[in-house]
Amino acid sequence: MKSITHKAVFLDRDGTLNVESGYIFKIEDIKFIPGVKEGLSLLKSAGFLLVVITNQAGVAKNLYTIDDLEKLHNFMQNELEEFGVGIDGWYFCPHHPEYGELKECNCRKPLPGMIYAAANDLNIDLSASWVVGDKTSDILAGIAAGCRSVLVETGYGETEKQSLPERVTVCRDILEAAKFIIAA
Repeated sequence: MKSITHKAVFLDRDGTLNVESGYIFKIEDIKFIPGVKEGLSLLKSAGFLLVVITNQAGVAKNLYTIDDLEKLHNFMQNELEEFGVGIDGWYFCPHHPEYGELKECNCRKPLPGMIYAAANDLNIDLSASWVVGDKTSDILAGIAAGCRSVLVETGYGETEKQSLPERVTVCRDILEAAKFIIAA
């Protein structure tokens, strides 16, 4: 049995790390939100693993392939590593309840399947970990997995904050969220 030794910050992708602009699968469409690299650097320096968890319904809708998605994630990883803050794990849900072959899964947020998979793969202590995202579904996945959660106002966050469960912290962006998490 693996010993649980790591704390992590689980990060939504679109609207949290990069600018939200629909179904993003082309490298030229990736634009990191200002402060992302600095925020991730703070979290890494504080000893957190960084894990991306992202719903990617575009795969189920045949808008792009898993290969397209992996190329994009490799590009993002390289960009972040040049700044010294690589991602420790990339997890995505390619399913959608109305499209594709698999209509039901345990990985599409707000379900916590991606978080559980990463926790198992990377020996993560969920009670010492956080989820950061711009949608209520991100927050609910974190709560379901036993993590603390922070909503960022980037992406859909400004409108989503109206429907949050009580006692969920809202931060302007990932840099502010990183400072909050480290101080908690």
